Amino acid sequence: MKIAVIVAMDKELALLRPHIENESTVEANGFTYYCGSMGGRDVVVGKCGIGKVNAAVGAMTLIDTFHPAMVVNTGVAGGTGAGNPPARVLDLVLASEIAYHDVWCGPGTERGQAAGFPARFACPLPADIRRSLGAREGLLASGDIFVDDPADLRRILALYPDAIAVDMESAAIAQVCALKDVPFVCLRVVSDTPGAEGNMAAYTDFWNAAPERTFESVVRLLQLL
Repeated sequence: MKIAVIVAMDKELALLRPHIENESTVEANGFTYYCGSMGGRDVVVGKCGIGKVNAAVGAMTLIDTFHPAMVVNTGVAGGTGAGNPPARVLDLVLASEIAYHDVWCGPGTERGQAAGFPARFACPLPADIRRSLGAREGLLASGDIFVDDPADLRRILALYPDAIAVDMESAAIAQVCALKDVPFVCLRVVSDTPGAEGNMAAYTDFWNAAPERTFESVVRLLQLL
């Protein structure tokens, strides 16, 4: 069973590639994919780029090229401050559901819903695997803005009070996976809290201090599948 792992940024890819054994590369549609094994599984790892369009094109290319049995999206996310307790920097967040926070397709759809798709994309994963990962679980809200303005965060939480984190790619990847009927899992690590005092400094410092063990959670997930 081949499992695909997709990230948005070079920094995320650099933290994952050391875990790939017997690495080889495949070029497809302008993307470079890294094939090998990780956590005892046959994997292909790729970087899509930041934002929904890059995420969708990268995910579709990956699926059509490699036909994986599952797609795992990983990388960083911003904590929203929602939840009790809220997800904090370096906490793992595992999406139980994913939704757009910047989509409105008009009458007949809900705000956040892409027409023809569910308002929220489910991320199926057995309960025993979820417990073993020790991550915070909940809704991830996804859209084409880097959320650092408190007003943006308030808008998102008004739409999704249960959103525990935000990102810029996961909903687009989830939509492509739904279109292609491929199971999708999203496991990210919190890099900052949008709107909090010193948020940008926290985000910058995260990349200076981010321990590799945070991305070793992906290896753990693969071992459990």
